Amino acid sequence: MISHEFFMNYAYREAEIAYEQQEIPVGCVIVFQNSIIAKSHNQTEMLKDPTAHAEILAITSSAEYLQSKQLVGCSMYVTLEPCAMCAGAIVLSKIENLFFGAFDNKSGACGSVMNITNNKDLNHKCNVTGGILDDKCREILRSFFDVKR
Repeated sequence: MISHEFFMNYAYREAEIAYEQQEIPVGCVIVFQNSIIAKSHNQTEMLKDPTAHAEILAITSSAEYLQSKQLVGCSMYVTLEPCAMCAGAIVLSKIENLFFGAFDNKSGACGSVMNITNNKDLNHKCNVTGGILDDKCREILRSFFDVKR
C-alpha cells in the first residue's frame, strides 16, 4: 500500500511550483484507485482569479478525467488545510478522504476554524486527516511569507 506521505510529497512538489511562480505555495493531488488523476497548485495571481486555489483546480481536472461531478472513491492530498470555499467544493464533489499537511488556524475550514467537511447538516461528510508532513508543508509557507514581508 502506498503511504500518505508518498502522495503528500507529490502535493508538496506542486506547492514548490507555486512558490517558484510567486503564488502562495499550496499544492494538491487527487488520487483514485491508488493513482494520481489530477495535480495542481495555487494559480490565483497568474489567472487573476480568486477561486484558482489548488483544490478547486484539481477537483475540476478530476471531474473531467472521471467524466463525473461526483468524485466518489477519490482522496485529496493538499499541503494546507482547505479554506471554506475549497471545503465546500470537497463536500459538493463528494470526495471521500481529505489528507492535508499544515493546519490553518486563521482560515482552515476542515477542523481548525470551522468544520465544513464534517458538518452534520450537509449531505456529505469527508474523512479528514491533518498534519501529514506538517513541518515541511508549514515551512514552505513560512518561507514564502517571510520573503513577501
